[in-house]
Amino acid sequence: MKVLYEDNHLIIVSKESGEIVQGDKTGDTPLSETVKEYLKVTHNKPGNVFLGVVHRLDRPVSGVVVFAKTSKALSRLNNMLREGAIHKTYWAITQSRPQTAEGKIESWLTRNESQNKSYSHPREVKGAKKAILEYRCLSSTDRYCLLEIQLLTGRHHQIRCQLASIGCPIKGDLKYGARRSNPDGSISLHARKISFEHPVSHEHISVTAPVPDDNLWHAISQET
Repeated sequence: MKVLYEDNHLIIVSKESGEIVQGDKTGDTPLSETVKEYLKVTHNKPGNVFLGVVHRLDRPVSGVVVFAKTSKALSRLNNMLREGAIHKTYWAITQSRPQTAEGKIESWLTRNESQNKSYSHPREVKGAKKAILEYRCLSSTDRYCLLEIQLLTGRHHQIRCQLASIGCPIKGDLKYGARRSNPDGSISLHARKISFEHPVSHEHISVTAPVPDDNLWHAISQET
């Protein structure tokens, strides 16, 4: 576990693909428990450690995750998330390049619970939620394109579904049309950066997660 930022109220870590943020039916140890253990050992805390989950990332996705160390911070961050005051930037490696180097995708998403999958619709349908994101192409190779994505809404599998809807499925994302899986079971979607006003001190916080330790990520992002 890599700690990117920590103070009395927050801890921000870099999640690896394959980790779950909170416990689920698999019974695998979630990142939240790993962070709790880190806090207990590092700060010599007796008894139970408070840790609030502010937001989640899909299991095959890597990148920035924010946890609250106090109930005050958790309550305020939850409100900020609802109000759109927490800004998230994602990087995605896609199988093809969008028709335009930058643009906005607006569509309506429906969720199929049994498939754990979302579907994109060009206009409103029953049960759909409006989804908006902006993207721009940062670099490309002969086979792949690196997109930077700003989420303007937060819907289930939004980035995965909307990029697939324009013919640009994320590398390794079989559920949304990728040609093949990644060897480690990940998808090439990375929560690159998060920025917001600190819920207690009100200072500006901006934290960036390094890209996964993978040859393609290093090459296409030019980050080593």
